[in-house]
Amino acid sequence: MKDVKLVASDMDHTLLTEKNELPPTLFKDIDKLQSLGVEFAIASGRPVYTLADIFGDLKSEMTFVSDNGGVIVYHGDVIHMSPLPTADYQKMTRFTLEQTTGVPVICGLDAAYVPASAQVHDAALRTFYSKINYVDDIYAVDVDADKYTIYFPEGDSEGANKNTFFPEFGADYSVVISGPEWIDVMNKGIHKGTALAILGDKLKIKPSEMMAFGDMYNDIEMLKYVDHSYLVANAAADMDQYANYRTDSNDDYGVTNVLHKLIAAKEA
Repeated sequence: MKDVKLVASDMDHTLLTEKNELPPTLFKDIDKLQSLGVEFAIASGRPVYTLADIFGDLKSEMTFVSDNGGVIVYHGDVIHMSPLPTADYQKMTRFTLEQTTGVPVICGLDAAYVPASAQVHDAALRTFYSKINYVDDIYAVDVDADKYTIYFPEGDSEGANKNTFFPEFGADYSVVISGPEWIDVMNKGIHKGTALAILGDKLKIKPSEMMAFGDMYNDIEMLKYVDHSYLVANAAADMDQYANYRTDSNDDYGVTNVLHKLIAAKEA
């Protein structure tokens, strides 16, 4: 553990509890890691503006790998962005509304763009997207966007992806299930693993010096990329093959339990 110079953690069902709360010691732990020369990164499907709202004053001291790697912000500066062509997300939007029961979410850099008819799902959507623009004509949206997301209120994202969405778009885009209600789509080759490679190149940190935590399919590439890879106990059952280590569940603060061990090893 003493060689770790960068820690990256997923948010939902990994760092956050099922009550959507951060571990009580996290902010203190991040400050301590920084003082020991360890960079702390959030690697999430959430957009950067939502992450910035959550972490407040700490945002200028952290790295945000947002939208599954579509945007990387290092200490307040954007160091990487992979925009989706407008025609591409418009095509996905039309397919979603015509072929699935999902709600299309165009992930702009400034806000999420959602059909006005989906405002009934505002509470669920706003948990992940703190800035939402509901529009009457979703097909007319033309903004800088780095991710396209489908929200499935019935929680059937896995079936919808396997039977409908992945067969249509999987060959040309990075398509991942990020939760029971979510499918995320980025440009081909964009995922959390790519983001850590970009960050490692910038900071001169090797995969053997990285630690990562995850629970779901959009964490696979990140967990495979780093040497110190951890699954929380509540992870999807078929994720076992992708991580080298295990920790406690999100509700038992599995991430910060390991961080405390890392801090102790660094201080020894």
